[in-house]
Amino acid sequence: MNLLHLSPLRFSASPTALHFSKFSPLFSSAPSSHRVWLRSRQLNRTAAMASVAGEGTSAVAPSEGRVSAADRPRLKLEELNWDHSFVRDLPGDPRMDHMPREVLHACYSKVSPSVEVENPKLVAWSQSVADLLDLDPEEFERPDFSMLFSGATPLVGASTYAQCYGGHQFGTWAGQLGDGRAITLGEVLNSRGERWELQLKGAGKTPYSRFADGLAVLRSSIREFLCSEAMHGLGIPTTRALCLVTTGKYVVRDMFYDGNPKEEPGAIVCRVAQSFLRFGSYQIHASRDKEDLKLVRLLADYTIKYHYPHLENLQQSNTLSFEVAEGDLPAIDLTSNKYAAWAVEVAERTASLVARWQGVGFTHGVLNTDNMSVLGLTIDYGPFGFLDAFDPSYTPNTTDLPGRRYCFANQPDVGLWNVAQFATALAAAELLNKDEANYVMERYGTKFMDEYQSIMTRKLGLTKYNKQLISRLLNNLAVDKVDYTNFFRLLCNVKADATIPEKDLIAPLKAVLLDIGKERKEAWVSWLQTYIEELISSGVPDEERKVAMNSVNPKYVLRNYLCQSAIDAAELGDFEEVRTLLKVMERPYDDQPGMEKYARLPPAWAYRPGVCMLSCSS
Repeated sequence: MNLLHLSPLRFSASPTALHFSKFSPLFSSAPSSHRVWLRSRQLNRTAAMASVAGEGTSAVAPSEGRVSAADRPRLKLEELNWDHSFVRDLPGDPRMDHMPREVLHACYSKVSPSVEVENPKLVAWSQSVADLLDLDPEEFERPDFSMLFSGATPLVGASTYAQCYGGHQFGTWAGQLGDGRAITLGEVLNSRGERWELQLKGAGKTPYSRFADGLAVLRSSIREFLCSEAMHGLGIPTTRALCLVTTGKYVVRDMFYDGNPKEEPGAIVCRVAQSFLRFGSYQIHASRDKEDLKLVRLLADYTIKYHYPHLENLQQSNTLSFEVAEGDLPAIDLTSNKYAAWAVEVAERTASLVARWQGVGFTHGVLNTDNMSVLGLTIDYGPFGFLDAFDPSYTPNTTDLPGRRYCFANQPDVGLWNVAQFATALAAAELLNKDEANYVMERYGTKFMDEYQSIMTRKLGLTKYNKQLISRLLNNLAVDKVDYTNFFRLLCNVKADATIPEKDLIAPLKAVLLDIGKERKEAWVSWLQTYIEELISSGVPDEERKVAMNSVNPKYVLRNYLCQSAIDAAELGDFEEVRTLLKVMERPYDDQPGMEKYARLPPAWAYRPGVCMLSCSS
């Protein structure tokens, strides 16, 4: 299957399985047949790449200027600068009740939190997210804070709603999905001109809850809170988490879907992002009658206006101007169609995001199109996992067995497949033509390979990409099931010295190359000899290279067993481990003396069900 040339003009249920081969980052590089020749002039694309760098996209003109940390206001909750562009600019559901139903001709439903609480408590909060909102840290000490951020008490200035969207789940069109337990409070404009949407996850039923209760449990809420901030610490674009509160009530969940439900503590995360728009936000309207196709255009115009403003009035702008051509395809001038330019940027942000996941060994676990951010953010932390023992087929999601559609090695191809579905929705609304849609997918492929090769080159401390060396390394890691994070962290200790005896070559890596026999030791020695030759040819001094490698190879990642330890303590009322993990994961590239235990190899119990692999139950 050539995913680059899937017809983007027909919206239909998609295949339930994919034949993954194109973007395997483990053993191949970009084929020359997929190169694109560009003739470009780009005078200023800083804003275009803002969210790829993990920064907020500006909702206010840059001329308003930046505010230094010292001059930044410290606001009370009642003083937050709320805006409600989503409900102001887009059509909503005329009904105001929670009754599960199909919501037609609307982008959202107005709904209030309905969660029941009993003496809710603040578990943890993020200082850096509070800074994004200009929120005074003293506000977290308010006696009513947990009532406000559980949704039990309305927040002054908020205008609550749940978003309508659809999506492909495991390759099959699922129809309407929507915010079944997430309720948006509104958007806050900060002193730097950034727009941040606040959302309570687990705050009760919405029209999109279907047969569920709209609630969330403590274990999944801890995982989402911590991983949102851990990914930000790693420099990977992500939704953020302001705070985590317990509700004081219990929620019934069947964790393993095995007919053994039990009561678990309830909790709510306040998620924060520039926007929670997903691929499925556009798909749902494109899948319906013709009268709903206009909503695709309305939603696209809204997204460009508030989150891609550099693409407005593109014909009169020189900020993005280039024609593209490949093979027999006609040249495409993206300045003639702002929707095509936007779709290309969405594809590139998505490709960059997935490449960064691959670089740190992150597996999302549920890459349905309703879990794909249109801003290129990591969104919806369900059964995620970081690679421990390196296994390209690793999936953290029990629901993904036995097919492993969303396993680590498949993520690049799934990203492309999802981009194809996004392009399909835009094409159905006649925002893209066939050639533009195909180019959107082409740009995903080119961007992914460029990003991935750059990331892997930097992880190895090299100055140029070496496909064969990296392929051999990843094969070795897979054969010996080597710890991915610790291997790359230790690799910086290898010296660029061709005189090191063979018997000593493996010494810097002995902590992760455990129990390998003679044959495997020879394979590693051979690889290290080639690697050292590359280091010598680069001419970069060992200490300089070590600093550079440590800036891209984290010492700490949020391993599932670390999450589980924090969850076990929290369920007994001890939240200190959650707070400690938050602090450690905020600086994953630093050595952090005294915290070395968080970088250890996983214990044997880390591989038991419910720790290394989880269901979607939360």
